[in-house]
Amino acid sequence: MSESRAASLVLAIPDGSGINHWGLVELQGDLQSRSKNCLYDQFIGDLHYSTEGVPMLIIGHHILHGKEVTLEKPFVVMQRVQHSEDTFSQPGQSEYIVKAIVKKKLLFKTRPKPIIANMPKHL
Repeated sequence: MSESRAASLVLAIPDGSGINHWGLVELQGDLQSRSKNCLYDQFIGDLHYSTEGVPMLIIGHHILHGKEVTLEKPFVVMQRVQHSEDTFSQPGQSEYIVKAIVKKKLLFKTRPKPIIANMPKHL
């Protein structure tokens, strides 16, 4: 990861209300794949919370500690549906379906720390 810009990921946060609540995961820097493939729809890492509620993101052999932030202005994620001639509504008419609401983000603004296994003292 480099420190030049922020990357965002989407996270599902179920709350039982029937409306999908998503959260953003904001990282400082860039994520790069060793295989140079696109990271869209790929496993990135493991998200855990400490007993104190601090989010921890493990990516490969690195760990990031973050914090949960409530957004000043929530986002609504919508999907545009264009009706065809075989539907009951007017042809060419569009409607927007609310897919989720985004109210929080997990902010990881510090550099990742390497995870080092315990090495034997005598090699």
